[in-house]
Amino acid sequence: MWFIGTGQFAAMCLEGLTRRGLTFTRIITGKPTVSGRGKKEHPSPVEVMAGTLGLTVTRTGKLTENQELIDALEAENPGVIFVIDFGQIIREPFLSRMCLNIHPSFLPEYRGAAPIQRAILGGHERTGVTVFRIAQEMDAGGILAQSAADIAPSDYASDMFPRLAETGCEIACDALKNPGGLTFTPQDDSLATVAPKISKAEFELKPEDPALKFVNTVRALDMSGGAWVMAGRKRVKVWRACLRNDITGGTPGNILADGGNPVMICGDFGVELQEVQAEGKRRMTGREWALGMRGKLCKL
Repeated sequence: MWFIGTGQFAAMCLEGLTRRGLTFTRIITGKPTVSGRGKKEHPSPVEVMAGTLGLTVTRTGKLTENQELIDALEAENPGVIFVIDFGQIIREPFLSRMCLNIHPSFLPEYRGAAPIQRAILGGHERTGVTVFRIAQEMDAGGILAQSAADIAPSDYASDMFPRLAETGCEIACDALKNPGGLTFTPQDDSLATVAPKISKAEFELKPEDPALKFVNTVRALDMSGGAWVMAGRKRVKVWRACLRNDITGGTPGNILADGGNPVMICGDFGVELQEVQAEGKRRMTGREWALGMRGKLCKL
């Protein structure tokens, strides 16, 4: 059995699958990213998790151009290959193998790169996780197992990612134990929706939007680098926020403070800024940030 993955969700699944007794003869991940003045390498989340588990990894660029891995595929003939959050389209000779994906949505809903984020952005109260066989079309293969999951109004992406990874690993392992073999149910393509990658523009919070959209964006993007809003001339990331529908009226963008967490006026209601991070500063409570503004905010 092989495991192929790169991102955070894949790392969570690698831990969950190995904890449930699956053994991978190969763990394949993307090459480290490079950033900073010193061009420091940053291993993928899967490589970091593998190190924690005492497992070795094989780094790769484009999978279908890695002849060493193609030769190993033929020689080792893995019965199952988990391909999760890898960031590459799977093609032959891998595609014709038993490649399984754990996808954090209730397929055919939210096929694509950002299913959890899109579900929260859309204000959905339910989503799910699906184990399916990878096909040529994106996230369109036959379903092996799936489970629905609620999204509470207080849930952030950072809550949903580990929860869905845990459930996905559980139902995947249960399905692999089926003595009758693996059975796949075709998806209804007419019900498919898409979850494209989050664009840079979507990280900007706009006070003139409805307050619920503001809050949902904060919730959806907390594992993607954080949404931000302009406060004066400064960009401020908002890590935690909640709706204040008891506050209406005023100019969108104005920030009200009364000694507690400040409230930003939005297009309809207010939004309480519970945890923020100003440029070049650490994360802090909204109250700490407001106190540091020394009277530059409006009074509630």
